[in-house]
Parts: sequence; C-alpha cells; structure tokens
Amino acid sequence: MKKTFSSIAALFALLITAGLAFASEAEGGHGGAELWKSFGLKTFNFIVLVGLLWWLLAAKIKEFFVGRRAEIKESLEKAVDRKAEAEKKYREYSDKIDKASTEIDGIIEMIKAQGATEKQKIIEDAERTARKMKEDAQARIEQEMKKATEQLKAQTVELSVQMAEEILKRSITQDDHKAMVKEYIDKVVIKH
Repeated sequence: MKKTFSSIAALFALLITAGLAFASEAEGGHGGAELWKSFGLKTFNFIVLVGLLWWLLAAKIKEFFVGRRAEIKESLEKAVDRKAEAEKKYREYSDKIDKASTEIDGIIEMIKAQGATEKQKIIEDAERTARKMKEDAQARIEQEMKKATEQLKAQTVELSVQMAEEILKRSITQDDHKAMVKEYIDKVVIKH
C-alpha cells in the first residue's frame, strides 16, 4: 500500500513540475493566471479521478491478482502432482514391461528346450522306424531268397527228371525196356 501511495505522489509531483514549466512559459503573455487556474483544476480533477478509481478498483484489482496468483499456484501444484503421478505410472509400466520381457525370454527358452527335446524324440523315432524297416526288408529278402531257392530246386529237379527221361529215352532200347518191365513185375509179385 505504501508503494502505491509513493507511486501516486511521484506522479503528482511530476504533473506539478510539468504544469509549472508550462505556466512559466506562458507567463510572458496574457492569461498566465488563467492557465494556472486551468492547470490546477485539471490536476485536481486528475488526482480526484485517480483517487476515486483507486478507491473503487484497488480492492478488485488486488483481489484479481491475488486470485490469479492462487490459481497459478494451484495449477502449478496440480501440475507437480500430475507429473509425480505420471512418473509413478511410468515406473509401474516400465516394471511391467521389464517383467513381461523377462517372462517372454523365459518362454522362448522353454520353447527352445521343448523344441530340442521334441527334435530328439523325432530323431529317435525315425532311427527306430529305420531299423525296423531295415529288419523287415532283411526278413523279406531272406524269405524271397528261400522262395527263389525252393523254386530253383524244384525247377532243377524237374529239369533233371526231364533230362533223365530224355537220356533214358535215347539210350534205352526195346530189349532194355522189356527187361525192366519183367524186373518190375517180379518185384511186385514177390512182395504180394
């Protein structure tokens, strides 16, 4: 309040000084007193107007600036609170992201381990299947070899019999044939 009063006093002193300078210049001519009177009235009116405005508006202006200051202070406090809350949420989300990353890394490692185990099982199954197929193929080959050997023996016997027949047909004469028939009949008759 003292500050505003000193400001008004300084303004008043400035106006008076300016008025004196104006009046001293006009003193040389007519109407110097009239100028002083006019200047005094105008200065008085100005001071009354400023005083009246001060009296009417000072409380409102002070209230406005105090209110504005309170609003700014409240806004700053809210901004600080929001910043603290945002930093808290940031830390929470950062922790959650770190935790999720750790879990994802664990899941990836688990999947890799399961994949390696599954791969080993598949390889073992494939080796087992290959051995069984090899054993089955070996058994089939042996069966086919036996079958082929049996067929070859049967064909060999058949060919041997045919060749023996051919040889006998060519080498046996009519007399040999009669002797063989007689020998056979003798054997049959003796047995029965």
